[in-house]
Amino acid sequence: MTQGTHNRDKFSGRIAFVLAGAASAVGLGNLWRFPYFAAKYGGGAFLITYIILVMTLGFSLMIAETAIGRKTGLSAIGAFKKFGRKYAFIGILVSLVPIVITPYYSVIGGWILKYLTVFSAGNGVSAAADNFFPDFITQAGQPIVWTWIFIFLCAGVVFMGIQKGIEYLNKYLMPALIIISLIISAYSLTLSGALAGLKYYLIPNLDNFGIKTVVAAMGQMFFSLSLAMGIMITYGSYMRKEDDLERSVRHIEFFDTAIAFLAGLMIIPAVFAFSGGEAGALNAGPGLMFITLPKVFASFPFANIAGTLFFILVFFAAFSSAISLYETVVSIVSDHFKWRRKKSVLVTGVLIALLAVPPSLGFGLWDSISIAGMTILDMMDFLSNSMLMPLVAVLTCLFAGWWIGPQVIIAEVSESRPFKNRKLFVFVIKWVAPPCMAVIFISYILSSLRIISF
Repeated sequence: MTQGTHNRDKFSGRIAFVLAGAASAVGLGNLWRFPYFAAKYGGGAFLITYIILVMTLGFSLMIAETAIGRKTGLSAIGAFKKFGRKYAFIGILVSLVPIVITPYYSVIGGWILKYLTVFSAGNGVSAAADNFFPDFITQAGQPIVWTWIFIFLCAGVVFMGIQKGIEYLNKYLMPALIIISLIISAYSLTLSGALAGLKYYLIPNLDNFGIKTVVAAMGQMFFSLSLAMGIMITYGSYMRKEDDLERSVRHIEFFDTAIAFLAGLMIIPAVFAFSGGEAGALNAGPGLMFITLPKVFASFPFANIAGTLFFILVFFAAFSSAISLYETVVSIVSDHFKWRRKKSVLVTGVLIALLAVPPSLGFGLWDSISIAGMTILDMMDFLSNSMLMPLVAVLTCLFAGWWIGPQVIIAEVSESRPFKNRKLFVFVIKWVAPPCMAVIFISYILSSLRIISF
């Protein structure tokens, strides 16, 4: 099997690939899910479980996806088809994931831009009002405008290409994200009552540890590392053969875990200080980001400065992840239709902008459209995160571990350096990953249907 021979952008080196992969992985899940799960499922016990899963299960899945992309030099559809037409259906399923996620993720990106402008204008107290968030998202026009601004910004970066766009941005964005995370973490720890939250976060609590802890950590790891979205296959296709693939994946894992850990330091102590030590005040998702945390920041000294820095951080995290999703869709379109980047970016941008309208209006004009009590945005999230992604992960594990065999992946990884952890990879990708991904698939469907809860 030969590699794709069409003209294709490449990352300038290994560090550029690592920064891009880390920027993709560091998304909203790190900020609004990880702290909640860590606080709910045993604090330090959850952290240890999460790190072990990242270093074993997450490592093996990311190695497989990146190697598939680099070996074929193609995005998801073309990559799987390169191994045989019978595998093309996996690439199609993979491609559906970013196509479904990017529009509604952009809606949330628009919300973040709105809150950033409110706090930076010195109006953090108004953003903390009980009715601010519901009044905003139920409007017809303003949320769509902010969504389209967010999409336009993403399109601008992707339009510039890999080295001049994505790589150039990440060179500055990732260090800025880490610095801001450290500043806000330090600020949170100075608040009265924050140390109780720090202890709750770091000290293992075995009373809250159980099978749900492992499943929650496994699910968080899976979504946080940008797996089963076609992103790492796409970024792998831009990776040079001489760049150390195994070492690069390890560094992406480190960056992602470090930011997730800092997110816990930022959020859990601050919420504890705000609530007087009430762990139940910490929730997850948009409720945490757009309702609880604005109240937290508004109640403390330097509220507008702290809130502005926080939403800059959130914007950077959402923006970097959205760019990777956008780039993945552009790469799929470009490979399939043989279009130039500029045409693919423009067509994809229009498609995403149109597809973003229903989830935006789903809280207002179209709120009557629902299935099982889910809004349009929730339905898109259910389809992508609870259905497609775990299914894709199971198929990818079977593909790499059994259908083409792990030796194909090992040979690709070894193109640059000897694959040190190849025995771990073979064991996990064949025997551990498939049942684990099946557990995530089943548990997240049951959770979305409210049969079980996390």
